[in-house]
Amino acid sequence: QVQLVESGGGLVQPGGSLRLSCAASGIGVSGYTMGWYRQAPGKQRELVSTITRSGSTNYLDSVKGRFTISRDNAKNTVYLQANSLKPEDTAVYYCNARLVFEYWGQGTQVTVSS
Repeated sequence: QVQLVESGGGLVQPGGSLRLSCAASGIGVSGYTMGWYRQAPGKQRELVSTITRSGSTNYLDSVKGRFTISRDNAKNTVYLQANSLKPEDTAVYYCNARLVFEYWGQGTQVTVSS
């Protein structure tokens, strides 16, 4: 059974930082394209960042230079370091694993507010 468990969300002031974690079981993160998506209230889910099996990364334009995706194969965990957070980054953040099949985590809430 595949499970993706996100953690690390919370309430942070504008300009602050959070590190989101996605711990996987049932799959190896090194064998999948791993991604972070987010969904704000009333908006569609959008792709924030991906890291491929080869380690190539991609980012949503609005988070470039602020967010960094990384992967720890030994811990079977993917991270999203989010710096210089803005109120518009407020959303539920979801971990995604994609190869032939696709798997989702349950999401972690990130709220950026003063």
